[in-house]
Amino acid sequence: MSAPSSARPTARRHPRVAVVGGGLAGITAALRLADAGCRVTLHEAKPKLGGLTHSFPRDLGDERLWVDNGQHVFLRCCTSYRALLDRLGVTGQVTIQDRLDVTVLSGAYVGTGRLRRSGLPAPLHLGAALATYRWLSPLDRLKVVPAALALGRVDRKAPVTDDQSFGDWLARHGQSDRAVEAVWDLIGVATLNAPAARSSLALAATVFQLGLLDEPGAADIGWSDVPLQQLHGDAAAKALADAGVDVRLGAKVVSLDDLDAEAVVVATTAPEAARLAGDVIPDAHPADWADELGSAPIINLHLVYDRTVLDEPFVAAVDSPLQWVFDRTAHAGLRQGQYVAVSISAADQLVDLPVATLRERFVPHVEAVLPRARDAELRDFFVTRERHATFRPAPGSGRLRPATRTTSARVYLAGAWTATGWPATMEGAVRSGEAAADALLETRSPLEVGA
Repeated sequence: MSAPSSARPTARRHPRVAVVGGGLAGITAALRLADAGCRVTLHEAKPKLGGLTHSFPRDLGDERLWVDNGQHVFLRCCTSYRALLDRLGVTGQVTIQDRLDVTVLSGAYVGTGRLRRSGLPAPLHLGAALATYRWLSPLDRLKVVPAALALGRVDRKAPVTDDQSFGDWLARHGQSDRAVEAVWDLIGVATLNAPAARSSLALAATVFQLGLLDEPGAADIGWSDVPLQQLHGDAAAKALADAGVDVRLGAKVVSLDDLDAEAVVVATTAPEAARLAGDVIPDAHPADWADELGSAPIINLHLVYDRTVLDEPFVAAVDSPLQWVFDRTAHAGLRQGQYVAVSISAADQLVDLPVATLRERFVPHVEAVLPRARDAELRDFFVTRERHATFRPAPGSGRLRPATRTTSARVYLAGAWTATGWPATMEGAVRSGEAAADALLETRSPLEVGA
């Protein structure tokens, strides 16, 4: 005899969720929600996943290179990003240094500087490297250490910290222009996408505290051994399909009202999020918050030589407009010669220059930093540009970054531009996707419905 309808067991139904955007933030949110049992549809306007971390083919004679749009590295402290790599099943396709070790070359002087951590606990692990660092004077070496210790004590979460300029803070702590160039901006420009003078102290403190001062192994550098499209986009497509996510490529969302979903994660760029969800972003943010937050460009110069000109996976540069130079030969599939990529962040004055102008201007600087390039044949030179690579990490930018929760229980925000506390890095993007998924699951718990 069947039980009365009032006594029937109930089933738990998870909400239908739409994720708008297929970059790292959207991929992370979609997988986390699908793993929790939600029925997820991911909408991506482009024909492939990966967002700002993608690759494309380029023919070079009878060879085909796979070119990353930018040189994206990560640190051992990027725990959320590394967890995503594990979820995608691609941990074996990246390399992480056993110990932070960066060769620093000069574009003006002969010699080699080196920043390598010791086995001592933090912050002593960098003491020997700073004490012998070739590109600082003895006086600057003495002053860098107490400044680093003071930076470790900065309250990076205080609003007053975010309102301060990192450059002004360094000046107050006795850092010369040379120390800023050879130490602080060497690291900060690549991670913040702005020089110290135009960076929030809060974001800079986050980078240096979490990356260099809290744990000895935190700043060990990692990089992909394969094209980023393979590492992120292609691997995500498989993982999402296996998780039951309905992935719709080439599917631009015009309005959130058009989505057949009980909840939505908007994981687009900040301007697009403002367009789609501006009416539910809390009033604490000005109506033009996305414009005021702004964006900062990065360019990459790609040079293919007929012979080896760089013996290391990467080097950093001082006394040069170059910042970081990477060997991408095996990564890109080049069989003859060497392919190096030069990453230049905070490239406001360069992003719109013609390729011929950039070649004329920068090839001599590459030859100054890598002398063997002078005798090599430059087989190819091309440029990739991300005009809106990151938000601008300016003082006061923290108040412009919205939280993942909006005034609507239906809409959540994800993206490296949200209030993660991190600068606009791959780690920040992944953390934002985690936060959006967790907030959605907490607010919209599984619904009880009749079986």
